Amino acid sequence: MVTEKEIQFFAEKIRRILEEIGKDMIGQKEVVEDTLIAVIAGGNVLLEGVPGVGKTRLVRSMGKALSLPFSRIQFTPDLMPADVTGTNVIEKNANGENVLKFQPGPIFASIVLADEINRATPKTQSALLEAMQEHRVTVAGQSYALEEPFFVLATQNPIEQDGTYPLPEAQLDRFLFLLEVGFPSLDELVDIVNLTQDTMEERAESVVTGEEILAMRATAKEIPVLDEVLRYAMRLVTATHPDLEGAPEVTKKYIRLGASPRAGQALISAAKVRALMEGRFNVSYEDIDTLAYPVLRHRIKPGFAAITEKKTPDMLIREIIASVKK
Repeated sequence: MVTEKEIQFFAEKIRRILEEIGKDMIGQKEVVEDTLIAVIAGGNVLLEGVPGVGKTRLVRSMGKALSLPFSRIQFTPDLMPADVTGTNVIEKNANGENVLKFQPGPIFASIVLADEINRATPKTQSALLEAMQEHRVTVAGQSYALEEPFFVLATQNPIEQDGTYPLPEAQLDRFLFLLEVGFPSLDELVDIVNLTQDTMEERAESVVTGEEILAMRATAKEIPVLDEVLRYAMRLVTATHPDLEGAPEVTKKYIRLGASPRAGQALISAAKVRALMEGRFNVSYEDIDTLAYPVLRHRIKPGFAAITEKKTPDMLIREIIASVKK
């Protein structure tokens, strides 16, 4: 059972983290909060938006606020898997003999910024799959555990941009959230320019340790979920499958492939964190509805009809939520 002291500790840490990130980010309040929800829930985040809207700055600022080992991987078409995971190198030991020694790659950090992830080839993107799901890396038959907490916070430009490769479904499914970073408003753009005239460096200061993040995650896991709310969340996931009995008409008409079971796990894990952030002791229907968009938008595959009628994933999710509530 979650105690009042644990709730207060959680709320205070969240407030301070958001306060520090606010020193570097203008606007994008929902994106910042959702990124923090995913991090505490233990998931990976994919930030999508055109260049220059602050995706990389958000991740770097969060890295400073969380006081965790941070590494950045700039994904390019010539990046190789070994550049991400590390490789075995030959060294001489004390006896002068040649021995193999593992040289860890940049994936061995708590916060890994995978910058412009969709500019790398599929072979290099696949090097992240094991790390993102199992939190370990296998090189030459030897497995190496990654230190907890571990997150991949990736950025990507829209697929329509030149020189990009669509992420495979297996990799997309390993992201807890897909967050769309929109273009700032006129007032926000003015504030951004004024902010960056002083310095391009992030100003956030460390306010939480890795152990505290793990403690916050443990607290969130203890938040109860009523059976009715749990079943509602799972109905949303199953309603994305056009081949299942009882699928809504919007799904049958516009969706080709539905979300995986990971979507159900992500919905509940993230909803528990959001409930705590809102000062509640249990998960509500509102938590599920709000988080359905970042959880499902990259896990459903629109069909030809949706593309021709310009139906975005968010439009389809909105209609699915409405149909499930009937």
